[in-house]
Amino acid sequence: MLIKCFTLGHVQTNCYIVTDEKTLECAVIDPGAESNTIMRYLEENKLKCRFVLLTHGHFDHTGAVEDVMKQTGATVCMSHKDVRKVITEMGFKYAPPKGTVYFKEGEEFTVGSLVFEVIETPGHSEGSVIFRCGDALFTGDTLFRDSCGRTDLPGCNGKDMMKSLKKIAELPGDYEVYPGHTEGTSLERERRFNYFMRQAIED
Repeated sequence: MLIKCFTLGHVQTNCYIVTDEKTLECAVIDPGAESNTIMRYLEENKLKCRFVLLTHGHFDHTGAVEDVMKQTGATVCMSHKDVRKVITEMGFKYAPPKGTVYFKEGEEFTVGSLVFEVIETPGHSEGSVIFRCGDALFTGDTLFRDSCGRTDLPGCNGKDMMKSLKKIAELPGDYEVYPGHTEGTSLERERRFNYFMRQAIED
């Protein structure tokens, strides 16, 4: 598994391109902006994008979705709970492109030999999820290094966030954590040092 991170747009959102190196099939996670950067990488490395996977529907994670979908033919996948709802401080509503697949807890998407499992983690938005693939967790705006996503915006819920952080903390073993913003971390590190996750574990 090859993981490439691009930090894109004025909100500096992490977009991940996760590739099966044998088949060159890949998934693009949270293409928030700068579709030209994403497409250049796909084309230069001759990658076949099968899915666009969204951790949630906020504008900084979805801005380049339609361009990437149109240029690659990939299937867009997200939670229906974030569709056409006021989910940002500016009142934006996200209307995903036609043909979007709406997933639920436990569903899996296969990209070559890679399997992405959906884990529902509401809090930052009603439809927030994380993706587990091998020893990696793609956590969107649920879990950050030393922090977690905001819960003071329309559509957020602080109690749900704490439940989601506890759910993540209780996953067996350790994982590399690839968040929606800032640098990566590990789940074991966050269990030990992340104030919000520690509070969630203790509650």
